[in-house]
Amino acid sequence: MKLCILFPGMGYHCDKPLLYYSSKLAQSKGYEVVTLNFSGFPDNAKNDEELLRKSADIAFNQSVEQLKDIDFSKYEKVVFIGKSIGTVAMQMYRRKFNVNAVSVLLTPVEYTFENTDKSCTAFHGTADPIADTAIITQFCSEQNIQLYKYENANHSIETKDVMTNLEYLRDVINKVEKFL
Repeated sequence: MKLCILFPGMGYHCDKPLLYYSSKLAQSKGYEVVTLNFSGFPDNAKNDEELLRKSADIAFNQSVEQLKDIDFSKYEKVVFIGKSIGTVAMQMYRRKFNVNAVSVLLTPVEYTFENTDKSCTAFHGTADPIADTAIITQFCSEQNIQLYKYENANHSIETKDVMTNLEYLRDVINKVEKFL
């Protein structure tokens, strides 16, 4: 048995493209898919370091509650896929509960890297207003984490050009498939 858990962001829910297609792909590969839902984030958290950290704690605590009945030992493979603040929560969860999981970091924030190790890969848009490209690149390099960068893409790995967005989405999902 294989398990894939999706950790969404603040406003980037599991029905949005990066997580929606990751979920569909995991299901097609025989994974049991669990989608988490987070709520109750403070307003304007994306622009305030303290509120962003508080949001990560909220997402982590909600992850603990939603995953309390899962016996990870019964799965031969576990994959965590997170988006934005969800990447922080999933890495905190993985570390605290010592879950042997591969982690896919979709548009991580800088705080994600306080709880990561090399058994993950990251995807980042170079025009992401929430996460600095130089800092993300440095963290990934220091921690030997594979980083895929998407030129001129924002925090959703999207640009102003629809065709470019579709190319980027296809590329991300093709790369996610390798982890499944």
